[in-house]
Amino acid sequence: MPAGRARPGRIRLLAIGTVAVMGVLAMRAGYLGTVKAGELSGMAAGQQQAAVEVPAPRGAIVTSDGRELAVDRLAVSVSATPYLVKDPVWTAERIAPAVGLPVAETERRLRARGGFVSLARNVSLDRARYLRKLDAPGIELADSQQRVYPLRRVGSQLVGLTDDYGVGLSGLEKARDRALTGAPGRRVEARDPFGRPLRIVDDRQAEPGRSVRLTVDSVIQDRTERILAATRSRFGAHSAMAIVMRPRDGAILAMATVPRFDPNDRESLTADAERNRPVTDTFEPGSTFKLVTVAGALQEGLVTPETSFYLPSVLSLYDRELEDSHPREPVTWTVSEILARSSNVGTVLVGQKLGAARLQSWIERFGFGEETGVDFPGEVPGIVLPLDKWSGTSILNIPIGQGVAVTLTQLARAYAAVANGGYLVTPHLVEGVGGREVRATRGRRILEPATAAALDRMLRGVVAPDGTGSEAQVEGYEVAGKTGTANKIDPATGTYDERYVASFVGYLPADRPELLVAVVVDEPTNGAYYGGEVAAPAFEQISEFALQHLGIAP
Repeated sequence: MPAGRARPGRIRLLAIGTVAVMGVLAMRAGYLGTVKAGELSGMAAGQQQAAVEVPAPRGAIVTSDGRELAVDRLAVSVSATPYLVKDPVWTAERIAPAVGLPVAETERRLRARGGFVSLARNVSLDRARYLRKLDAPGIELADSQQRVYPLRRVGSQLVGLTDDYGVGLSGLEKARDRALTGAPGRRVEARDPFGRPLRIVDDRQAEPGRSVRLTVDSVIQDRTERILAATRSRFGAHSAMAIVMRPRDGAILAMATVPRFDPNDRESLTADAERNRPVTDTFEPGSTFKLVTVAGALQEGLVTPETSFYLPSVLSLYDRELEDSHPREPVTWTVSEILARSSNVGTVLVGQKLGAARLQSWIERFGFGEETGVDFPGEVPGIVLPLDKWSGTSILNIPIGQGVAVTLTQLARAYAAVANGGYLVTPHLVEGVGGREVRATRGRRILEPATAAALDRMLRGVVAPDGTGSEAQVEGYEVAGKTGTANKIDPATGTYDERYVASFVGYLPADRPELLVAVVVDEPTNGAYYGGEVAAPAFEQISEFALQHLGIAP
């Protein structure tokens, strides 16, 4: 076939092929522009934009005198996108000190597979400025919130802790986590191919958490902890705890435990130091519990403060014998003298007159064996034997505070009922949340006014010069209170050993009680162990300071 005639055919074929290819391309373009348009648009936006969560500041925990116990401060989180890191060795050497990691570990993370790796949280603003100035490819910085505790050890067991993500783990941080937690914001950023922000496309502000205001006075809390620490050191005790409370409404001005810890230093934290003992720990109260026995007998009309009892040197029941803590000859004492001199024998005789069933009902009436309702997590109810579990000799130990276990919060509430004229208040730590005040309730009446008044006069006798609590006297003020000394049980043998719990609970000014102070010293070892010798002096020091600080006149 002549060449001239073949050329037009090839041209037609080429033209047809070209039209076909263009048709396919047009169809593909149409498909991508319609059916796949949404998906592709999203992919493109994902490559050019990034949504960043803006952390919400956690609400502050503030004392009644306006000092912050816990607050969020602005910090920076540092992360990396490994495939964008051009030189892992160079980058690791320069950023390791700022992120607080060894160079080798930093390099290992920068070489990891995947699109994200965390390098550090809560980086200081100074270090963050250095990292931003370094401008290393693949290294990203994001604002975060760091929980700090400005007063360090003060109230540490009360405040508690949060985790690395700002969630309450213990203490009031846990109890009020919902109120303290804010709502995070959201910021959409346009970024360059290296992930660096270019501009903000959308910005929704974070909503901070609500602040929690406490009834606690930071100055009284701090001084109470210092006095307890000195007492613990002086007597070689395992631990010590105290509560300072307004008896009229249960507002807690201080709730202290030693040893303390610094919540800013997590490495030194131990589970034992973290416990808020006045709420979570129980102990046998010893003679401070005698209040319950005497109160029941008084209100039941079985005795008066002047009723006399003949007290033998030794009281025997079945195979058990009971003596007073200090040897004495047989005597005849009134109920007031029995309480003032903390006679075990005398209190048991009063308890026998009351009887097991009525004594048990009075124990429950004072709130022992149940939670007080204090607004703190982890409260325990204590241990009170039900009546059907009493043995034949239980009447020898339960009236004097052995064979029962209580918390210091329960014990403080029981004495507050005498101080306030007969009401069992609910102890509380939180005064307000956000702008809303938490209203305290007065509680139920458990004592008639006449009974409370009679007990008040008797408790003043305990602190008289010849009473067991004479070391609790505060110059210029009249004090009412009670000492307590109790053996501890050896968990290995189930029997009482030579370890003791020393306590004192009292209130003042006795004529118009403004403060109640309860002190417990666990396992004093340096010679003294009686409540009147160990706990009463600490009561006096705490009370004297608090009265002066608050300007309470005699």
